Amino acid sequence: MQWDRSYTSSEVDDRRGESYGYGGGGGGGADVAYGLIRLLSIFGWKGMVVGLVIAGVVAVGGHVGGVTGHHATTHTVSSSARETERMHFVGFVFDDVQRTWERLLPNYTHTRLEVFHDRLPSACGTASTAVGPFYCPSDREVYLDLSFYDELAQRFGAPGEFAQAYVIAHEIGHHVQNLRGLLGERGNAASVRTELQADCLAGAWGRDAQNRGIVKTGDLDAALNAARQIGDDTLQRREKGYVQPETFTHGTAAQRSAAFKRGFDGGAAACGI
Repeated sequence: MQWDRSYTSSEVDDRRGESYGYGGGGGGGADVAYGLIRLLSIFGWKGMVVGLVIAGVVAVGGHVGGVTGHHATTHTVSSSARETERMHFVGFVFDDVQRTWERLLPNYTHTRLEVFHDRLPSACGTASTAVGPFYCPSDREVYLDLSFYDELAQRFGAPGEFAQAYVIAHEIGHHVQNLRGLLGERGNAASVRTELQADCLAGAWGRDAQNRGIVKTGDLDAALNAARQIGDDTLQRREKGYVQPETFTHGTAAQRSAAFKRGFDGGAAACGI
């Protein structure tokens, strides 16, 4: 990708210097809960909400109603050169995606990106490293721990800048859906439709970025690979060793990559927007 390596966004909030603990317990039990809910939350706002509820309960000792509140501590962030570069990167992509939707959608209202480390309160519950990146419809903001990009490359086998950009574009896709009143349907089938449309909207941004010379040869392959690696069937096969189609909430590897490609080839109109 071609991007400005000194770029800073006014719509990205650096919350990495804030630490939040829980009253009433936490520790190892919470870590186990976060691991168990990973498949609920990868890139999906509905699964994320369920996951946050589960994690919140376990993090306070497993007792519903046992939360005594978040305790915030502010500390100085010591960023590595790579993390500093990532902050510039996510700011550039975040703003670029939103400028695309500003041009394509009348009355587009901007979202914000909350970059955090470890965990952070949101209107949808506690954002955490283990929950992964997500869009919260209640506060209309995107949440991202930069360490997820290491996991995206190492655990999910999806390296590359355009794969990282796809994550952000997908979450802003949920924001577009929220502005259009397209979120809120219940059931796994509805969830799959929602996620695939967000993948398509990410592809529509990719098409626009290509037209402006931001996307280079090979970038599309990185995004398509990322979409395949976080398909429900791929994740289940990796985590469980078998696939349960009736539990799918995001779509198969083939569906997710096809949805992104549909948006990349046909733009927003191909996504029903």
